[in-house]
Amino acid sequence: MKGWRAALTPTGIWRVIVPIVCLVAGLLFATSHEAAKGQELRSPSTADLADLVRNAERQVDTESATLRQLQVEAKAATDAAAADDTQVGRLKTEEAPLLLAAGRQAVSGPGILVVLDDAPTVPDDSTADPNQLVVHQSDLQAVVNALWAGGADAVGVAGQRLIATSAVRCVGNTLLLNGRVYSPPYQIEAIGPADAMSKELDRSPGVTLYRQAASYYGLGYTVESQEHLQLPAYDGPLALDYAKAG
Repeated sequence: MKGWRAALTPTGIWRVIVPIVCLVAGLLFATSHEAAKGQELRSPSTADLADLVRNAERQVDTESATLRQLQVEAKAATDAAAADDTQVGRLKTEEAPLLLAAGRQAVSGPGILVVLDDAPTVPDDSTADPNQLVVHQSDLQAVVNALWAGGADAVGVAGQRLIATSAVRCVGNTLLLNGRVYSPPYQIEAIGPADAMSKELDRSPGVTLYRQAASYYGLGYTVESQEHLQLPAYDGPLALDYAKAG
């Protein structure tokens, strides 16, 4: 009985608890090591998707700036070569209309501005589907296709020039275009005959559906003629990326 009471003293209690705590801690470390297999259980690179997207955007911006600088240097070298070499000068002259058609030259002129935006508030109808309150990929595509059909010479979305291989894709309620992410409102600029493009917008079934949703759910939709629009040259990659069988 004396030995039992001695174990209950503060000193005796710690003598019992400390070995138990050390044993449990050792078991936890061993379990974590086995589960991790030498890897981090919670990698900082995947812990915050928002940070991951922002880092990717910063990398795209940095590489785009490098690309633009290289393009300036390449153009300067080509111009210098064309001044001294007749063949290079001839090829450069033949290249000019092709660059314009491919969207590789900045353009300006009159046209039309279309703005699409999410609904600012939820309608009184409590049964309204939340998906009806945001701009979808199909809405953007319908507007862009109508503008091309109306005779647009050049089209840009969110300040990004569109070319034949450009894909207007939405991820959730954001737009993914040329490696960058954009949030509404979405500005769609088109250089060309404003009247003809406006008529195609009115004639498009997809745009008509969006306009009906806009009138009911409060989505944003404006169309304005512009005397002067300026669209940058497309400076992204021209090669197509596609999946391959493993």
